[in-house]
Order: sequence, then structure tokens, then C-alpha cells
Amino acid sequence: MNILEFENKHFGVEDLKEILPTMGHKLTVISTPLILERTSDEFDQLFDKAISKCNYDAVFTFNYSVVVSKCCNRHNIPYIAWVYDSPLMTLYSYTITNPCNHIFLFDSAQYLELKNGGIDTVYYMPLAANTDRLDKLTLNENIHHVFDSDISFVGSMYNEKGNFYDRIYDKLAPWARGYLDAIIAAQQNVYGMNFLEDMLSGTPDTNRILGELMRVEPYTPNADGIETPAYTYANYFLARKVAQNERTALLSAVSEHFTTKLYTHNKTPDMPHVINQGAIDFYDNMPYVFKCSKINLNITLRSIKNGIPLRCMDIMGAGGFLMTNFQADFLNHFTPDVDYVYFESKDDLINKCDYYLKHDDERMTIAENGHKKVQQFHNYRIRLEEIFEMCGLL
Repeated sequence: MNILEFENKHFGVEDLKEILPTMGHKLTVISTPLILERTSDEFDQLFDKAISKCNYDAVFTFNYSVVVSKCCNRHNIPYIAWVYDSPLMTLYSYTITNPCNHIFLFDSAQYLELKNGGIDTVYYMPLAANTDRLDKLTLNENIHHVFDSDISFVGSMYNEKGNFYDRIYDKLAPWARGYLDAIIAAQQNVYGMNFLEDMLSGTPDTNRILGELMRVEPYTPNADGIETPAYTYANYFLARKVAQNERTALLSAVSEHFTTKLYTHNKTPDMPHVINQGAIDFYDNMPYVFKCSKINLNITLRSIKNGIPLRCMDIMGAGGFLMTNFQADFLNHFTPDVDYVYFESKDDLINKCDYYLKHDDERMTIAENGHKKVQQFHNYRIRLEEIFEMCGLL
């Protein structure tokens, strides 16, 4: 097949460039921030020019792009969107019903929500790792010196000044602050069930809370969108505050007992025992973190209800030991305590970190099992073949 990909600093692009030719496909990549727009005459012209030069069998993007879908629909070209971000507002554009679309979602809960809502252009598809690339990376004494750690976490702390929730907090009425603080605290301690959006809709009291949020931070849905205010405030305001609180609390707790390295663009002066290594490059250095850390933590952003985050596939694909909060989709693809380990509370996390740091053989066996499972069932080649078959392109 001849495939045209549009991208804008997306993860996975280099892996597609490597894997697709080995599968007998030709890939052309165009990088442009215009794919983030909802409407763009400039992008329409760019798209038209690209397809005038070559006949493409399909157009591909990571995450769903409204302008790409519009152009593919106009030209009757299959559009494949493989989503790894959450929340992703473009999924609530009415354009997702365009018949050209084949939208692959990594979160089964979101897939079922849209599918049960009558959207026939969505499919459930877990993410993947390029084990071909990751297995070629070798370790040496210098790499071990830089990256070795008992515990590591790679990700945002969501503690920027002016983050959505903190920005509006002082403007909220006291009764609203109390309610929102309570549901944030409750969600932080509950795994396997995400209820933030439900707590902002459905009753006169929750509608009153939602009205107060809209008063202090007005929100107008996109002209082509069907997203609700409850979805927006729950996933862009509250879920990120949960992540900030949860990641701070868990990393602070483990760092008091074990050597803990954090790779993030955020400053963390409130976590004195955490070794903040700053941001890290996805392709060149991040796999070494996973390979050299005895335990790699995943703390999922709560807008991902059931799905296996990309970071988890990256960890296991690199041969790292994964310890994650509970996510239901894992149970459909991996076996707990065989391929990975999950924790259910802060105390459970500390106890399991202590156990596996003292039992090297068990830890390394689990890491090896997880790697073999990703290598065999969740590598890029297998996943892309599944996608192309489901699109009717093979």
C-alpha cells in the first residue's frame, strides 16, 4: 500500500517509518501543525497538493484530526486515526461519523461509549511498542551510571502555575470548592472506577456545581462538537488535578524508602527526596530509563478509564518491570503478577516495591514475561496488520 501520514511531533512516527517498509508498504510523511485545526483552507490546499502528486491507498495520523477527516471524506480516501491521547476533544466532533474514518481507540471504555452511541467508525485497538528498535539498544557502564535507579517515573506532574483547576479555585464559591475537593480526593483513592464526569451531571445539585464552574471559567463547545461541559471540566480540569495530587503523593511516599528518579519537565520543590532528572527524549533516552530501573511506575491520568497507556507498552516493550495502578484493559491482554504488577493503594505500592526490590529473580522474570508478551502480541508489525485488516485494506 501507499500511505500518506500527517503528523505534528507525535510519538510513533519514526517507528512507522521503520516498520511499514519492512511490511512492503510505502510511507510519505508530512509534518504540519495545521492538523490540529478544525477548519483550515491552508491545510486543504496542502492536502490537495499532496494527493495530486500520487495515488494513496490511505491517510494515517496518530490521534484524530478533524481537518484530515474532512479532506479524506471530500476525496473518498480511507482515513486511519490511531489514538493514544486522552482526553482528546476532537473525538467529539461530529466529523467522526464521516464514512472515510477508521478510528482506533486504546481505551475500551471510550470505545464502548462511542460505539453504543451509534458511532460505527470507531474500533478498539490497544497500543503497541516497536520491540525491533528497543531490542537493539544495548547497555554499558556509562548508561547504567546515568539511568540506574530503584524506582523511576516518566511523565508530567501537572503542577504548572496556572493549571486549569488551580487557576479557577479561588474564584469558586466555598460550597463548590468543598464539593470539588471532596470528589477529587475520593477519585484519588479509588482505582478501577472513574466517576468525575458522573459527579458533574445528572442531578440538580451536580448541575449547580457545573453552573458554578461555567460561571468562573466559561466554556463554549466547539461549533462542530458534541462534547458536554461535564466531559470538559471533568477531564481537563479535575482529572489533571487528581493526577497532580496522586503523583505527588505516591512519588513522595516511595522516595522516602527507595531511590526514586523522576523524568519530567516540571519543577518539584515539594518532593525533596525525589531525584528530578528533568525532561527526557522519547526515542533516544527514555528506553534506557525503563531498562535500567528496577521498578518503572505508571500512574494513569484518570481521563483514561480502562485503557493501557502508551507508557506501559513502552516499559514492557523495552524489557522493564512495570508496576501500575489498576486499569481494566490490562486483564484482557496481560496476566497480573506474571507479566506486570498492579497496586491498589499507596500502602500497597510501598509494600510491593519493597517486596520486588528484595526479590530480584521474581522481578526480572516478570519483566521478561511482559517483554515477551509485547514482542509476540503487541509489536508494531502485528498491530498495523490488525488495523489494515479491520479497515479492509489487506
